[in-house]
Amino acid sequence: MPPEANDAAFLQDMAVACDRVARFIAGKSLEDYCHNDFLRSAVERQVEIIGEAARQISAATQTANPQVQWRPIIAQRHILAHEYGEIEHSLIWKVATVHVAALRKQLAVILPPDL
Repeated sequence: MPPEANDAAFLQDMAVACDRVARFIAGKSLEDYCHNDFLRSAVERQVEIIGEAARQISAATQTANPQVQWRPIIAQRHILAHEYGEIEHSLIWKVATVHVAALRKQLAVILPPDL
C-alpha cells in the first residue's frame, strides 16, 4: 500500500486535534493559559498530535499542499516532545490562537469529502 493511502487518516487526526485546541481555548486569554497547567498540557498535547500526524503525511501529499507549513508544524512537535523545558507559553498560545485556526482552514480544503 502506498504511503498516500494513510494520509487521509493522518489529515483527519490533525483536523480533530485542531478542533480540540479551538474548543479548549475558547473564551480564554493568554493569562488564563499561563496560569492553568491543565489547559497548557491539553493544548500542548493536541499540538504534539498535529505535529506527529503531519510527520506521517507522505512527501507526495506534503509537496502537493505547499500552503501547509509542514516543517514548522513538525518542528513544533519535536520541541514539545524533546525540549519541553524550553517551551515559551506565549509562543504556544500564538500557535493555538493563530496558526492552528489557519491550519484547520487549510485542512478543510485538503481532507477528502467523505471524512
